Amino acid sequence: MTGVQTCALPISLNTAIALVRSEPGRAERVLEDLADLFRHALTESRDSATLAQEVELARRYLDIEQARFGPRLRVQWSIDPRTLAARLPPLILQPLVENAVKHGAEPSPDGAQVRISSQLRGHMALIKVTNTVPPVQGSSKGHGIALGNVRDRLKLLHDLEGSFRTALANGIYQARLQVPKLNRSEERRVGERV
Repeated sequence: MTGVQTCALPISLNTAIALVRSEPGRAERVLEDLADLFRHALTESRDSATLAQEVELARRYLDIEQARFGPRLRVQWSIDPRTLAARLPPLILQPLVENAVKHGAEPSPDGAQVRISSQLRGHMALIKVTNTVPPVQGSSKGHGIALGNVRDRLKLLHDLEGSFRTALANGIYQARLQVPKLNRSEERRVGERV
């Protein structure tokens, strides 16, 4: 699959199974969100998607994880509508939010704060995914495969105009994407579809 990491499937299915008896309606919503995510991943053949489409998929994924972690996963969105038409490789935001959950909420008994934001900076759309991390990362440190994939796919789409950086400072991990904003006519076309 291009962007949905394979570890999301068993975790999400386990979340749904755990909810079947206690909250069947919620279990059904989790399975519907999961089906939509994987349907999108399997049928995705475009070379790019809008930030609006990426945000919708990331919201669905985080809804699934919210059912799993409950109050331990605190999600905050701050999306500038002027950035929604920016073009990204398909399914590029989902692995970033998955990493935020995996390395933030999962290893911490207190959970994590995950924030997804976008803002317009001149002619560029700046997209950030940040999460709190526990003081000791221990065995939850990853191999960087998803981050390398994001970096490579962004470079293929935007070459030197796009950038991807990550940083860890003061207990906050940040993944930061910067891509060109569309011109007005492209924005109108995207706005008509959203």
